[in-house]
Amino acid sequence: MNCQFTSFHQQNLHALTRRHFFGKCACGIGAAALASLLNDQRGTVRAASWVSNPLLPRPPHYAPKARRVIYMFMEGAPSQLDLFDHKPKLVELNMKPCPESILKGERFAFIKGVPKMLGTPYRFSKHGQCGMELSELLPHLAGVADDITLIRSMVTDAFNHAPAQIFLNTGATQIGRPSMGSWLNYGLGSESQDLPGFVVMLSGGGLPSGGTACWSSGFLPTVYQGVQFRSQGDPILFVSNPPGMDSARRRRSLDALRDLNRMQLEDVGDPEISTRINAFEMAYRMQSSAPELMEISGEPKYIHEMYGTEPGKISFANNCLLARRLIERGVRFVQLYHRGWDTHGVNEDTDIVHPSGLKKRTRETDRPMAALVRDLKQRGLLEDTLVIWGGEFGRTPMNEERDGSKFLGRDHHPRAFSLWLAGSGIKGGYTHGVTDELGYNVVEGKVHVHDLQATILHLLGFDHTQLTYKFQGREFRLTDVSGEIVKELLA
Repeated sequence: MNCQFTSFHQQNLHALTRRHFFGKCACGIGAAALASLLNDQRGTVRAASWVSNPLLPRPPHYAPKARRVIYMFMEGAPSQLDLFDHKPKLVELNMKPCPESILKGERFAFIKGVPKMLGTPYRFSKHGQCGMELSELLPHLAGVADDITLIRSMVTDAFNHAPAQIFLNTGATQIGRPSMGSWLNYGLGSESQDLPGFVVMLSGGGLPSGGTACWSSGFLPTVYQGVQFRSQGDPILFVSNPPGMDSARRRRSLDALRDLNRMQLEDVGDPEISTRINAFEMAYRMQSSAPELMEISGEPKYIHEMYGTEPGKISFANNCLLARRLIERGVRFVQLYHRGWDTHGVNEDTDIVHPSGLKKRTRETDRPMAALVRDLKQRGLLEDTLVIWGGEFGRTPMNEERDGSKFLGRDHHPRAFSLWLAGSGIKGGYTHGVTDELGYNVVEGKVHVHDLQATILHLLGFDHTQLTYKFQGREFRLTDVSGEIVKELLA
């Protein structure tokens, strides 16, 4: 009785809603409103065709340099002082008490008392025609120095892992905003009909601290959120047919569901219904496209040697190769998360000199990330692909020495960290920004997270202030209310 009344009440409400009224009007006010939306070039990207296919490819605000993105996210925050930002003065002060001028009014995640300075134990040298200075831990990246832009002057607003990861991905430190990949799918649509427009792959052990919020669609329709692929076993859970269900029967079932969902979509106009239709259809197509994509054993021997891949295993190397295969098939945004960079120095795995600590992370990533740049370049894909590598913040120039630990490690540091980019529209062989002699503060060329996001959107053809979505009465965007394009990074 109550259920019947609720259903009847909902039907009457639907009949009276403004959305229902405009959706049923074929002329007059409905047609005028539709024309207004289609002719609006100033604000949020809108098109009537989204209702039937929300992933239909769409043009950006202006001619883009890049058509797609591969973002290698090093979860846990790599130590810029041991990889990218050499500080001889810090080496001179190694194990001496930290200057009081740094500690005054400062707060840290774990450091207590007066810590000792920690100079890098690694040698740095210059590479490429550009003379980019890199750590001995990155010999393979050194080989593509002339193809990358190294930013040494990144800053962020958060100094704990989950908020900082979510901030880099969504422009906000709290859960609930759309991720960068979702914004790009929303703005550009997808070039692939058989795969999601936004794919996520993990290595190094489990989810990032920020969880699935790092690739969430937030308040955007869920059709734009990232889809996690697995590099071992079934690529996507629950895509395969269950026992007793063949392809023909599944197709008939999906056709019936599609027709019912379209009737409901026409009646209520809820974009989540369109998402549901597209999810079912995409899952059906991925039954054949995903297994073929993930089968990397057929790649030439020289490719496996270049990346260091081992078919059938979970690894960052395998994921880098899969990223190339994904963008070849039209995927718009590929994000690779690799855990284990949280080098606090509390045990062997978080020590910056032990073989199972920082050295292990660089062994796992240096070769494949450089191979990805080379591979994209030799295939002509680097010309319109943007490659990004980096973590959520940096590490302190002081030794953390938590609870008297004898291992060497660094605490969280939001005031200065390094990140590199390569590909379309990026100035290769360029180093941007300068930190002070201890690597503590940025003194030249500061790049805030929102500036980076604005620059990425610019390379993909968007004015970051105009790629917006109205939610709870206001227009939201990836860069919130700030962000400037870093023109020095552009080719």
